[in-house]
Amino acid sequence: MTVSYLPEALYLQIEEAMPIACVDFVPVRDVDGVREVGLILRDSPHGPVWCHLGGRILRGETIAQAIRRHAADTVNLVPVLPLNPQPDYVYEWFPTQIAPTDGTVFGNDPRKHAIGLSFVLSLDGTPEPQNEAIDFAHFPLGDLPRDLWPGCGELLERLGLAE
Repeated sequence: MTVSYLPEALYLQIEEAMPIACVDFVPVRDVDGVREVGLILRDSPHGPVWCHLGGRILRGETIAQAIRRHAADTVNLVPVLPLNPQPDYVYEWFPTQIAPTDGTVFGNDPRKHAIGLSFVLSLDGTPEPQNEAIDFAHFPLGDLPRDLWPGCGELLERLGLAE
């Protein structure tokens, strides 16, 4: 696979001009009959917040490769995925100044307009937070942290992961 990285200045121009394709994923596990979701704590434009994992898909990268790369880069685990994973939901992220006002459900990302192919999956092993992840924790569905990235709670609901 040949992956191409853009110079930061060019990437920022592209973010200003068009939506960015991303993978968003939420690791789940069941402990004693209780479903838990795995979230990372990270710095963000909203301050330190808990959120799902994921990020942009690079040119030349498949969706499965993008999920594996983000899981490895963020929590040092590699999920087992089918060859062509299909999203459980497609969720949009908008900066406030271009956010829809027609009732469209979306998350807030002041950096970019993103289209998130959203997945629920399992991660085997013990997550080791690294890079953007300050911490990683599992939360029971009925006891999610209050300081979620704006829109993350709605994404969890759309994925059937919130009570």
